[in-house]
Amino acid sequence: MSAMRLLVLGAVRQHGRAHGYQVRGDLEYWGAHEWAQAKPGSLYHALKQMAKQGLLRAHATAPSPDGGPPRTEYELTDAGEAEFFALLRDALSRPGQRNDVLSAGLGFLVELERAEAVALLRERVRALEEWRATATEEYVPAEGPGSLGHIGEIMHMWVDAADHGAAWTRGLIVRIEGGAYVFAGEGEPFVGVLADGEENPYATGEAHPGDDA
Repeated sequence: MSAMRLLVLGAVRQHGRAHGYQVRGDLEYWGAHEWAQAKPGSLYHALKQMAKQGLLRAHATAPSPDGGPPRTEYELTDAGEAEFFALLRDALSRPGQRNDVLSAGLGFLVELERAEAVALLRERVRALEEWRATATEEYVPAEGPGSLGHIGEIMHMWVDAADHGAAWTRGLIVRIEGGAYVFAGEGEPFVGVLADGEENPYATGEAHPGDDA
């Protein structure tokens, strides 16, 4: 799955309606241009594609403040809302995906109810443990990677990653069950997007023709 798709839908959803430059600012504020390679060209392409697919509704607005052409604001359709939550649940529960997908999922974790977030993370742990049990039928860590020659280092790396991933996920579950963070339906959520006109301290400054979109 695409981290960009989840990031864009989530950013637009948090604003209610947002134009491309706002979404770009959010992604840069979150550092996604580094850990998800969320570059401006890919972002504007994603917005236009998801509008064509019926996941976003496009609205023409007044000319941009700097005198450029009218910007297009986007909002999620019902299909976009359903896609956002499907991608979010998949990102949190299914291991084996790239770290940028999990990172995007964590960014929108609190859009779920607390109990569901815990259930999805428990499913992640279960899947990691199941994979590890299957993998170690052939490769036994206690024997060390050398038991399979240097090729054993590959499996050693993946088993170690599964162990680390499961331990990290269990720790997150403990924090959530202990009351960390404000989840859906619990009160005023944490604001993780830039307000209109707020300066972005992490902006790349990279110009792109779609900045007026």
